[in-house]
Amino acid sequence: MEAAPSFARDIAPLFREGDVESMLFAFDLREYEDVRENADEIHERLEDGTMPCDEEWPSDRVALFRAWIDAGMAP
Repeated sequence: MEAAPSFARDIAPLFREGDVESMLFAFDLREYEDVRENADEIHERLEDGTMPCDEEWPSDRVALFRAWIDAGMAP
């Protein structure tokens, strides 16, 4: 059985430094608590392609982010 996604192992590495910098006005994508508190909004923007601002994430990355939410958002 595959382990549930975790922020440190699976989610944080998906965000590039430029993604982090461009979103600092709203939240810090390097910080678990910030991402957890804004997870639904982040997922919505990832899904509709408005985040990150320079290119859409591939569907497997969006699905991984959703799986992390659905599994309880482990640190």
